[in-house]
Amino acid sequence: MTAGRAGDRVAGSQKKRLNFLLAMPTLRPSLHALRIMLAFFASLAACTGLLAAEPYPSSPVRVIVPTQPGGSVDIVARLVAAELSRRLGKQVVVDNRGGAGGIIGAEMTAKAAADGYTLLVVSTTQSIQPALHKLPYEPVKSFSPIAKLASGLLALVVHPSVPAGSAKDFVLLARRKPGALSFAGTGNGSIVHMATLLFNTMASTDVLIVQYKSAGPAVIDLLGGHSHAMMGTISSVLPHIRSGKLKVLGTSGARRSDILPEVPTIAETALQGYEASIWYGIVAPADTPSPIIDRLNREIKAILALDEVRKMFLNGGVEADYLGPAEFGAFFGREMEQWARVVKKANITLKD
Repeated sequence: MTAGRAGDRVAGSQKKRLNFLLAMPTLRPSLHALRIMLAFFASLAACTGLLAAEPYPSSPVRVIVPTQPGGSVDIVARLVAAELSRRLGKQVVVDNRGGAGGIIGAEMTAKAAADGYTLLVVSTTQSIQPALHKLPYEPVKSFSPIAKLASGLLALVVHPSVPAGSAKDFVLLARRKPGALSFAGTGNGSIVHMATLLFNTMASTDVLIVQYKSAGPAVIDLLGGHSHAMMGTISSVLPHIRSGKLKVLGTSGARRSDILPEVPTIAETALQGYEASIWYGIVAPADTPSPIIDRLNREIKAILALDEVRKMFLNGGVEADYLGPAEFGAFFGREMEQWARVVKKANITLKD
């Protein structure tokens, strides 16, 4: 109900009561008293209108991240949430809800109230899942797009004990030892999983993929030597590349990464035509009011234009890459179509 309608209802109700009182001769007030009563009712209606028009947000906003802490989606979400808290004047709280390749967090958001107080950070994974699973929500119709946030590449990294100095070396090693090498994954249908399957298919290798709920625990086990390799997002493995705890053998783009320009692409040294990338965005439940979507989009666009934020993104392994609601919605649809073709061509099936 709008503020104006709420105020009109209150004023109309009070007017009826006033007319009833005036119809009773013994209760007819003086002109002075009448003016006081009218002023009181007018102020009451105005107060009701102000309450109904309480500005957004009036309480903390929850941003659901459909992964465990530590992965690239979590990193992007926390950078944006921190800045958004300052601009909105209310705390924006990151709520990690990992599991089922992002489906659990997405379903929670789809079923949340469309009031702007529950948002979801999405990634390439959300555009892949419809080609692999029957989802408990509509991948497009259940959400209102707000903005695309960033994009990035993946990197083939290995534990220092793996005797390979390049992506080509690793492919040859995997071919010599079929079934002996293991990749850490971040859930069925995630971009990390799909990029690993694509690598395995194009390299004609036989490797084991060990799935984790997200990049955080996957990287931890790789650091501990429990897995041999990972096709990780640059943002999730970059600190360990720089510290020397992981060896980087190649990146996943059609061209070299601006963040790791000295590292050749996998396509350069091992698998011609290999390419995989990741993007990040933010959405709300479907039917979230347009003024709220517009407010959030304006603030996020301003955040992504800040030099310090763009620098933090680069330090975290991703690049700011803004698209507005309409453009992001169209982009998401194209991504779904593209991954559906990839899944069909590769004949990829997963066990739920």
